[in-house]
Amino acid sequence: MADTVYRVTEVIGTSTESWEAAARNAVETAAKTVRDIRIAELVRSDLVIENGRVSAFRVRLEISFKFETSD
Repeated sequence: MADTVYRVTEVIGTSTESWEAAARNAVETAAKTVRDIRIAELVRSDLVIENGRVSAFRVRLEISFKFETSD
């Protein structure tokens, strides 16, 4: 197995539906521009409340992806 290096970056996803949908939105959107995402770790979840009602779910994820090499 070759030595590998990974980068970790933070993304925030939102959804009016659920935390799961917010996480899915974050990963699927990040995957459009970041290749080889390996892990997403939930760092924080919260709610947006408007007029006493939940209007959005938000999740903060740390995603890791492998650096590409020319090998």
